Amino acid sequence: MKLLLLRLAKLSSTTLALLAYLLAAGVMISVAYGAALVIESRTQKVVTTRLAEAGIDWITVDTDGLQVRLTGTAPREADRFRAVNMVGALIDTSRIRDGLDVTPASAIEAPKFSVEMLRTEDEVQLSGLIPENPGEGGLTETTLSEAAAALAQGTELPDMLETADYPAPATWNESLAFGLAALEQLKLSKISVAADRVGVKAIADSEAEKRRLETELRGLAPANVQLVLDISAPRPVITPFTLRFVKDAEGARFDSCSADTDRARAQILRTAATAGVEGASVCQVGLGVPTPRWAEAVGLGIAAVTELGSGSITFSDADVTLLAGSDVPQDAFDKVVGELETGLPDVFSLTSTLEKKETATQGPAEFTATLSEAGRVELRGRLTDEMQRQAVDAFAKSAFSGAQVLTATRLDETLPDGWPVRVLAGLKALAEVEHGKLLVRADLVEVTGVTGSTATRGRITQILSDELGQGQTFRVNVRYDEALDPLAALPTPEECAADVNAVIARTKITFTPASAEIATTARPVLDELAAILTNCPAMQMEIGGHTDSQGSEGGNQALSQARAEAVLLALQGRRVDVSGMTALGYGETKPIAENETEAGREANRRIEFVLQGVPQAAAVATDGAAQPAAATAAPAETPTVAAEGADFSGDTSPSVAPTEKTIAPKPRPQGLQAEAEE
Repeated sequence: MKLLLLRLAKLSSTTLALLAYLLAAGVMISVAYGAALVIESRTQKVVTTRLAEAGIDWITVDTDGLQVRLTGTAPREADRFRAVNMVGALIDTSRIRDGLDVTPASAIEAPKFSVEMLRTEDEVQLSGLIPENPGEGGLTETTLSEAAAALAQGTELPDMLETADYPAPATWNESLAFGLAALEQLKLSKISVAADRVGVKAIADSEAEKRRLETELRGLAPANVQLVLDISAPRPVITPFTLRFVKDAEGARFDSCSADTDRARAQILRTAATAGVEGASVCQVGLGVPTPRWAEAVGLGIAAVTELGSGSITFSDADVTLLAGSDVPQDAFDKVVGELETGLPDVFSLTSTLEKKETATQGPAEFTATLSEAGRVELRGRLTDEMQRQAVDAFAKSAFSGAQVLTATRLDETLPDGWPVRVLAGLKALAEVEHGKLLVRADLVEVTGVTGSTATRGRITQILSDELGQGQTFRVNVRYDEALDPLAALPTPEECAADVNAVIARTKITFTPASAEIATTARPVLDELAAILTNCPAMQMEIGGHTDSQGSEGGNQALSQARAEAVLLALQGRRVDVSGMTALGYGETKPIAENETEAGREANRRIEFVLQGVPQAAAVATDGAAQPAAATAAPAETPTVAAEGADFSGDTSPSVAPTEKTIAPKPRPQGLQAEAEE
């Protein structure tokens, strides 16, 4: 230090002044630089905090001295302007260096194409937006309008279609062509067509027609288009409103059964079961009942036949015919008839007959008609005159279209009155069976045969009751053969769901813990499910995945989705038609048990199959726990007809189920291991 002072003392005053100036300058520069750093830091912090509070995360703030540089890409020009003004409110605008970009305006999105097709008995209406140039094989506005006009039967077509010059979506042409094909089949319908979805609302003439249409439409639907069916079958008008109850050596049974309400049907069937009817009976619910007290009157009639021990009672609108067997004593007959006449509501008219015992000397005039399995019709017996012979021959050729008719009858002018009516009514009834025989006598018309429809016996009863009139005796001995029923082997979607439910209730589909890999022990149950679903028609079904509440909500949702997709892929790998199935994960949102216990958590970890597009969707779960009421397969009061099959009374032609199924492959979810398909 002393040495330094000595050296400084030797320097001149000018040199000392220069050194002092340099030292002061260095101090000032250091102070200025430090101040600039503080200003930059504070400015950047203030601006960044304000932008974050405003939710603006697309701006990067850089400071350089007093300058503030803003960089980034604004979603819109208005957002850029707003952000710059916000920063300008914090610092002087001269310090701002705007380096912001704006996202280029995106191309205008193509409109959503859709068409509404409405068909009534009188007209067809089209409305919606379609591509101006649909591409090769697609329907243009002109071709679609012409096809709809052909269905309108010459009436003016209200065309409210608009076009847009945008390319058609990938599945648009397939959806529109299918929608038009559905419109051609459905006379009363509304078809809603979008590129990936077709909604069908329609009214069918009968349950049989509804089932046939659903099967055909599911078979025609494109594999990559969602089909939503809502086909209803209103109650038919039954004319005449007919019921026939028989009790003989073969037991108690219905030849025909009609009711005006579900409650009346249940009441009639309970009464019949008490009277000795075994198994399920077809009893059609329809319109046209002569009185709201129909079920009460039918119950009295069934009780009367039961008390007689043998006989039949036929209700045809308000006409009631009671026929007692030949073995019924006269006093018992008189007692039952008297009580029945007193008990029946006033609207009904009763005709009662006690059948006479046949004697060996009786040789009544007869007419017979035989319909062979090969389609040959042979007419033999007696007719009144040549005019009736020609009329019967022509009627038979018309009723048995395509059959070879042999007429070998003789003429007898002494035949009783009403003989022609009885013969023609009998032939009309015989035409309802696949093969059988008709016997016409003065005191009896009897039809025997085999049919492929459970409703044939009822239709024959209606025909004979209506054509012959009140008080006339007839017998219907028609046997149902399932082998002749084209729809018997094809289960309904509800039946398929019930079968899946039975398997799932017995054995649960399990997974490796915390993964979407299906456990090896679950392979047999998947094989069993595949065997059931392979024989089912194409149907809309949701495979839902569910977890317990352990873990995060997002993780549980992702895991349930992956597990549902794993089951879908496993079924597809077993040749199941999965074109109408979707996989959806619900995570922990729909528990069926408490998550506080291990048993409850185990119940909540499940796969559910939910049938879509039916009034009562059948939900089936992978465990045996009781399901909520909304997921059951049938309402509390299930009509007895369901056990026998649908009522095909409105179906006049056979329907043939598809022999092959088109399986649309589903893409494998990313991240799923191949073992999940096993």
